[in-house]
Amino acid sequence: MAKKDAAAIRARNFGLKPIFFSKRQPRTIQKEPRKQKKYLPPNLFTYHPSLINHNTMQKGIIILDFGSQYNQLIARRIREHGVYSEVIPFNTPVEEIVAKNPSGIILSGGPSSVNAENAHLVEKSLLEKNIPILGICYGMQLITHLLGGTVKKGIKGEYGKAQLEIQKSNDLLSGVSRNSTVWMSHFDEVESLPEGFNINGMTDVISAISNESKHIYCVQFHPEVSHTEEGAKMLENFIFKICDAPKSWKLTNYIDETIADIKAKVGQQKVILGLSGGVDSSVAAVLIHRAIGDQLQCIFVDTGLLRKDEGNKVMENYGEHFNLKIKMIDASERFLSKLKDISDPEEKRKIIGNEFVAVFDEESHKIEGAKFLAQGTIYPDVIESQSVKGPSAVIKSHHNVGGLPEEMDFELLEPLRELFKDEVRKVGVELGIPAHLVNRHPFPGPGLGIRILGAVDEDKVRILQEADDIFIEELYKNDLYEKVSQAFVVLLPVKSVGVMGDERTYEYTAVVRSANTTDFMTATWSRLPYEFLDTVSSRIINEVRGINRVAYDISSKPPATIEWE
Repeated sequence: MAKKDAAAIRARNFGLKPIFFSKRQPRTIQKEPRKQKKYLPPNLFTYHPSLINHNTMQKGIIILDFGSQYNQLIARRIREHGVYSEVIPFNTPVEEIVAKNPSGIILSGGPSSVNAENAHLVEKSLLEKNIPILGICYGMQLITHLLGGTVKKGIKGEYGKAQLEIQKSNDLLSGVSRNSTVWMSHFDEVESLPEGFNINGMTDVISAISNESKHIYCVQFHPEVSHTEEGAKMLENFIFKICDAPKSWKLTNYIDETIADIKAKVGQQKVILGLSGGVDSSVAAVLIHRAIGDQLQCIFVDTGLLRKDEGNKVMENYGEHFNLKIKMIDASERFLSKLKDISDPEEKRKIIGNEFVAVFDEESHKIEGAKFLAQGTIYPDVIESQSVKGPSAVIKSHHNVGGLPEEMDFELLEPLRELFKDEVRKVGVELGIPAHLVNRHPFPGPGLGIRILGAVDEDKVRILQEADDIFIEELYKNDLYEKVSQAFVVLLPVKSVGVMGDERTYEYTAVVRSANTTDFMTATWSRLPYEFLDTVSSRIINEVRGINRVAYDISSKPPATIEWE
C-alpha cells in the first residue's frame, strides 16, 4: 500500500483529512463533511511501513483478505498452532505472494459476489502454483468461479448455525464427525463444480468441495469461528496434514530479534512514545526501553477522562518500577472545556482525538534531538489499514485506529506491529510486566468520554471514575476480573427519584456492563453472581455521591456492542 493511500484510509477513520506534523509548517486540522462519522484516538498514527522487519514469512500461511470480519481470527487460529500467518490484500500480485514462499494460502470470506460487476478477484494463475489452498465462504465461491464452475444467488441464504453432513472425506475433513454444526454467513451458493472437484460435504447447499490432486480445498462455512464445532480440527488438518507448515513462530525469538532491530535502527538517536497506560503502548515502551534505555522519552497525557488515579498509577508502575523516563502532561481542563455541552458521541470522539494530537504535537517538539516516534501499533491495526476498500459497514468509529501524517519530522518505530493482542500480552509477561497490568481489560481511546452518555463535565467524570473503580475492585476481590473479558460502568444522562436517609433524591443512573468473548467480534453478557451484583450496586449507591440507581446490562453482541457509544 502506498503511503498516501494509507494516510487517506487512516484519516478517514478519524473523520479528518491527513494531519501534517512539521517543524517547518504549522499544524493544521481540516474537517471533512459531517457525514463521515469517524474517530481519532489517543493512539495517534497507526499504519506505516515499520522500521522493524523480521522477515518472518518462513513457510507460514498467507490469508488473502476479501473483507471478511473474521480475517484476524483466521490468522490468530493459525498462530495458536505455532505457525506464522500473515493477512494481505486480495489484489496482491501473484509474484509477490509466491515470493513469500508460503506453506499454504487461505482465501477468506467477504461480502462481495463473484457475479458482481466489480467483484474482488485474484489471478487464476495463483491456483496453478501447486501451493495448498483453502477457500472459505467467498473464497470457495471465487475458486469455483475461476475454475469454470458456477455460483448462483441463493433463494434465502444461510446465516447462523447449520448441520454439515460429510459425503466424502478428504485430508481437510480427516477425523471430523460425519455430522456436525458449522457457522454459515452467505447468500450466494455453488451450483456446479469445476472439473476435477468432488463434493465432500452438504448442508442445505454444497458446503465442502476439493480437488486433492491440485491441493485445493473449499468450505462454504467458517471453520475459524468457535460456533463451528470441529473447525479447529479442520484448520489443524490444513496447516499440518495438507501444508506441512513448520512451527517456527516463537515469541521469545521475536523479542530478541526486535530488541536487536531497535538497537540497529535507532543507534544513538532519541525516541518519543505516547504512553497511555494501556497494554499496547506499555509493552512497546518496556520493549524499546530494554533495547535503548534512556534514549526513550515517554509522554503521558492526562485527558481528565481516564480511570481513577490512572496518571499516578502509570508513573508508579512504569516510571518507578521500570525506570522509564515519563513526562506527564495534565491537560484535563483543556479537554473538558472543549467537550462542554457536546452530547453527540462522534463529535466527542473527534474533539478528544484532535485535542490529543494537538497536545502531543506541542509536547513532542519540545524534546530536542528526537528522531523516532514509537507507538503501540499491533497487527489488527495493520490489517485494517491495508484491507480491501469498503467491504464492511462501519458500526461505530474504531477505538484503536489512528490517522497517519503524510509528512512528519519523525520516523515511526512500531515494534509490535506483527503481533495480535494476546501475543502482546505474552510479550509483556516475558518482559517482566506484572500479569495484572498486561491482562487489563480494553479501555477505549476516548476514555470515559464515551462511557458518559450525553454531555461530559468534571462532576460526571468524578462520579463515573468512582463507580467504575468500585466495580473493578469488587471483581478483583471476588476473583472474577480475569474470568470476564471486559467490565466497566456507564453513566446515563437519566435521573430518577430515590430515597436515602428518609430524604428524596433525584440522581443519575449507572449501568454495570460485563461481557465475555474470545475474539470481541461476538460477546455474551457475563453471568455474574446475584450476590456479587448486589454488593456492587449497594456500594456504588452508598459510596458515590450522584448515583441512586444501578442497572445491569444483559445485552449480547450482536445485536448490541460491548461499549455503549
